[in-house]
Amino acid sequence: MDEAEKIEKAKLPGMLAVKYHPYYQGKIEVVSKVPVRSLDDFAIWYTPGVAEPCKEIAKNTNLVFEYTNRGNTVAVVSDCSRVLGLGNIGAEAGLPVMEGKCLIFKYLGGVDAVPIVLRTQDAEKIIEVVKILEPSFGGINLEDIEKPKCFYILERLRKEMNIPVWHDDQQGTAAVEAAALINALKLTGRKIGQVKIALIGAGAASLSIARVIFKAGVNPKNLIAVDSKGILHPGRTDLKDTDPYKWEICLTTNGEGRVGGIPEALKGADVCLAASRSGPGVIKKEWIRGMADDPIVFACANPVPEIWPWEAKEAGAKIVATGRSDFPNQVNNSLGFPGIFRGALDVRATTITDEMCLAAAYELAKVAEERGLKEDRILPTMDDWEVFPREGVAVALKAIEQGVARIKPTREELMEKAFSMIKRARSQVEVLMKRGYIKPIPEN
Repeated sequence: MDEAEKIEKAKLPGMLAVKYHPYYQGKIEVVSKVPVRSLDDFAIWYTPGVAEPCKEIAKNTNLVFEYTNRGNTVAVVSDCSRVLGLGNIGAEAGLPVMEGKCLIFKYLGGVDAVPIVLRTQDAEKIIEVVKILEPSFGGINLEDIEKPKCFYILERLRKEMNIPVWHDDQQGTAAVEAAALINALKLTGRKIGQVKIALIGAGAASLSIARVIFKAGVNPKNLIAVDSKGILHPGRTDLKDTDPYKWEICLTTNGEGRVGGIPEALKGADVCLAASRSGPGVIKKEWIRGMADDPIVFACANPVPEIWPWEAKEAGAKIVATGRSDFPNQVNNSLGFPGIFRGALDVRATTITDEMCLAAAYELAKVAEERGLKEDRILPTMDDWEVFPREGVAVALKAIEQGVARIKPTREELMEKAFSMIKRARSQVEVLMKRGYIKPIPEN
């Protein structure tokens, strides 16, 4: 397959998406959990019978998790100010992404998720809306919110709410990227405390990746970060008052004191972790050639990676990963958030800590290692559905250990529930497809 054919193949998912989205008119819907044998059953599920559960919850609000679906429901909230690699495209245009997120939550994690796109990009209004929604949800997944606003919103909500709030572009990306890095280092015989890393991009995802991999053992002085204006270093005083998150990276990383841009950051690096702007051409083949022997290249911009994976391979990369499912080594949040929220919800956690994310990363890496690491398989795929209950259990146990869990099931109870919930969700789709209630994809 020549390069033109590879590029055409890479464009195919987008072409099919434009065709199929109007055919199905959305990707999710509400399905009942309870039997309706006759209309008489509504006297139980609604009035007058429902008044009795209401009175019980009024006496003890914690019973809401027993009497309703709140404990398995997550809101996917976005102001759509930074959607994929498309930028600030507006609430309506971002809704297909949020619906897709909810589909993955359900199919891979057994979690019921509701897309909520907001016609405001004011941080204080977003915080107010999410706080008002708290009684209806067991968790909040913030999505596609631009930086630095996303950091502020996440910090405030984590402090001011009693359910897990996380920003998947930060914590979710960091968890999966950490797992992929752990296994790529194993395959190339490198030690995490000695590896030299070029972090290309300094957005929400990249800064969270840095924070989590530091906790995993990466030496901050061995990391060089690059934003749109160049390498971060203490001389970048333009960031001191405008972006405290980047400024902290300026002060704590880049032990060699390098200046310049992407090529200078990549020179001699063992690893390239890129989560910047959509490519191709953001990273050039000659820059990969200037890295250390057998380099690791993660080019995870969406919808198009910073460098095509075959170009990175041609330039000498030993292991290449992207954020796309149509190339080997997909490093994508979809491997993280369904299992992580499964675990957080199953212990009614009050937050999701970085340590819980790292627990998920270690479990992801472990599953891939058990199945045999290869240069083109450093992570499980979404087809390896058993990884999600295992990930959920690891997260839940870490929440219990850290004291942020409201309930404390055993490992066996957690595994049984996670397997049951996820298997049920997948089986529902299978049954609906077989019975024709989900229409088959039309032939081309």
